[in-house]
Amino acid sequence: MRPLWMASGLLLLLGWLAGALLPRWLQFMFTMALANGLVSLGIVLLMRGGVVAFGQGLMSALGGYAAALVFLYWGWQDALLLPLLGGLVACVITAPFGPLLARYRGIFFSMLTLAMSMVGYGVLVKTDSLGGSDGFNMGRVTLLGQTLADGHVSTVLLSVTWGFAVVSGVLAKLYFSSTRGLVTQAIRDNELRVEYMGASVANTMAINFSLAAFLGGMGGALAVMALGHIDPNFSYWTTSGEFVFVAILAGSQSVLAVMLSSVVLEMVRSFSSAYFPSTWQLALGLFLLLVIRFLPDGLGSLWANKKAKP
Repeated sequence: MRPLWMASGLLLLLGWLAGALLPRWLQFMFTMALANGLVSLGIVLLMRGGVVAFGQGLMSALGGYAAALVFLYWGWQDALLLPLLGGLVACVITAPFGPLLARYRGIFFSMLTLAMSMVGYGVLVKTDSLGGSDGFNMGRVTLLGQTLADGHVSTVLLSVTWGFAVVSGVLAKLYFSSTRGLVTQAIRDNELRVEYMGASVANTMAINFSLAAFLGGMGGALAVMALGHIDPNFSYWTTSGEFVFVAILAGSQSVLAVMLSSVVLEMVRSFSSAYFPSTWQLALGLFLLLVIRFLPDGLGSLWANKKAKP
């Protein structure tokens, strides 16, 4: 336990120092990658139980809209408070659906979560008070009550997002190693045996769904803070597909791989859009095919499998 927290503290310090030296466009790219990585981390949590969620776009949208609305109408502007609020709102709104979804597996779970996301998209598009299909803008956040100077906004947002990513990653790793986390893996292998052992499969999957919603809402709020804008496309099926892409690319064995995969996606999208604007999806698809062919368990298997060997 102690080495984990020491390594996390060192990772936080190194990340903040490196972030301060990056140019502004790279700071923005890494901020978005880490925010989206948090959303995908929720998918990985569910994947460890044998299901894939195509509805994380809805969680991201709920967190983003919640952060933007309280910023505009309630005056809550703190960069540390808004992501937590976004995660809580996404968790509370979607928690009633957890027990229902916990009964389904495979393609049924995926399609139900996708349907939820698209229903959310339709509601947001038709709600004029939320900006309709155009969405609305969000102003500049503060940090602990202090207004951010123009030249430091991107650096502070990257530092805050990096901090949330590291802390969430450590907590996720601890959860994966906990009793409920190990039960989740057992559900993927043989849920009937888990029931015979006295553990509740339905409760475990419902709790995992709520935790995934919290991570998705938190990541969505961080993304909106960086973009300064929120619209219904956060909940569109293609956005959810990108989060699933990151989760598959990373695999379910490593938290670090999720963040690295999200960075890879942002880098491929940014550079391919600049040099090959019409075919960047092709480059991304080819990269995913290569990973699936040679690393079927994801990028995390590069080091997770080595640790597992005696």
